[in-house]
Amino acid sequence: MTSRTYPPSTLAWSVWGLAGILYLIGFYQRVAPAVMTDELTADFALDATTLGSLSAFYFYSYVIMQIPTGILADRLGPKNLLTLGALVTGLGTYVFATATIVLWAELGRLLIGGGVAVAFVCMLKLADHWLAPKHYALASGIALCFGIIGAVFAGVPLRIAIDAYGWREVMFFSATLPFGVAALIWWLVRNDPTERGYRSYGHVRHAEDTPFKVMAGLKQIFQYRNTWILSLLPGSVVGSVLTFSGLWGVPFLTTHYGLSKTSAAAMATSVLVAWAVSGPILGAWSDRLGKRKPLYAISLGALVPLWGVLLFVPNLPVPLLIGLLLAIGLMSGCMIIGFAFAKESVPRALSGTVSGVVNMGVMLGPMLLQPGVGFVLDRYGATIGEGGSLRYSLTAYQAGFSLMLVWLLVGFALILFSRETHCRHYEYRSGAFAR
Repeated sequence: MTSRTYPPSTLAWSVWGLAGILYLIGFYQRVAPAVMTDELTADFALDATTLGSLSAFYFYSYVIMQIPTGILADRLGPKNLLTLGALVTGLGTYVFATATIVLWAELGRLLIGGGVAVAFVCMLKLADHWLAPKHYALASGIALCFGIIGAVFAGVPLRIAIDAYGWREVMFFSATLPFGVAALIWWLVRNDPTERGYRSYGHVRHAEDTPFKVMAGLKQIFQYRNTWILSLLPGSVVGSVLTFSGLWGVPFLTTHYGLSKTSAAAMATSVLVAWAVSGPILGAWSDRLGKRKPLYAISLGALVPLWGVLLFVPNLPVPLLIGLLLAIGLMSGCMIIGFAFAKESVPRALSGTVSGVVNMGVMLGPMLLQPGVGFVLDRYGATIGEGGSLRYSLTAYQAGFSLMLVWLLVGFALILFSRETHCRHYEYRSGAFAR
C-alpha cells in the first residue's frame, strides 16, 4: 500500500546521491588524462591528434548512450541502468590501466564512457520522482558539484599519486570503486518512492507504453524549438572547459607559463571548482528569478571575452591568469540551467528523454573539441620535450583554442532564439507551448 506521505528527505537524497557517486567517478575519469598527457604520449607513442582521440573515446560512447539511456530511464527506470553502468565502468578502468597498445587503451576509455553515461540522466530521473519539484534545479546544480569533486581528485591528488606510484597503478586502484558502488545501488536505489511505500513526486510510466511510443516521444521532443537550441549550445560551454581543464590546459600552462605539472593541474582544476560552485547558485538564482533565459544568455556572452583574453593575450600575470580561470568557471555554471529549461519545455512524460538529448549535446563539445584542438596542434608541428613529450608553440595553441571561441559565439546566438518557460512546466503553463 502506498502512503500519502512523500519519502523522508534523508532517504530521497541518499537514493539520488548514489547515482551522484557514479557521476563523480565519471567526471574523475573524464578529466584524468589532463594530468597524464606526457605519460600517455610516451607509453603509446602518441601525437596530439591521437592523444585527443584517446581522451575523446570516453565521449564517443558517452554521447551515443545518451538517447538510449533517456529512453530506458523513462521505460525501465534507473536502478538496473546504474548498476550495470557501474560494473562496466570498473571493467573499462581495468582495461585502460593494463593496456599495452593504444587500441586497448581506447577500448578502456570507450567502456568507461559508456558505463558512466547513464549516471546523469538517471540522477535527473530520480530527482524527478524522489525530490520535490522546487528542488529540481538545485539537484541539477548539486549534481555538478559531485562531478567537480571527481574532477578535483583527478587534478593535483591524481598528479601526486602518479608521481609516487605511476599512472597504471593508480588507474588499476581506481577500477575497484565502481564495483562497490554497483552493490550499493542495487541494495538501496528504487526507481520510484512507491516501491518503498511512499508517495511519488513524478510521472509514472504505464505498462501499455511500448518501444514504438517511446520512439515517437523521441521524435516528438524535436518538434519543440527549445530542444534543438538547448541540445546544441551547452557543448560550447562544457567543450571549452573540458578541452582546457580536461586535456590541453596543463601542457599549455607548463609550456608557456613555466608552471610545474602540479601547479598547472591546480590551476586547471580551479576552473572546475568554480564551475561546481556556480552551478547550484545559478540554478537557484534562476528559480528565484522565475526565468531561465536571462542568466544563460548573460553568462554565455561573458565567456567569449574571458576566454579570448586568457588564450590570446600572452604573458599574463599569474594572479590575473587565476582570476580569469575562476571567472570562466563561474560563468560556465550557466549550462546547468539548461536541464531544467529543457524539462519545462516538453510534456512531463518526456522529461527523461529530453534530458538524455540535452546531455548528449553537452558532451558533443569535448568529444569534438579535444581531438579537434589536437589536430590543429599537429598541423603546426611539435618539438620533442623532456622524456619524449611533445611541445607546441603558443601560435599553435591559439589556433587550436580558436575552435572553442567559435562554438561559444554560436551558442550565444542560439540562446537568443530560445523561448522562456518562466520556470513553469509544460502542463502547467496556460495554453499550448509555442513550437
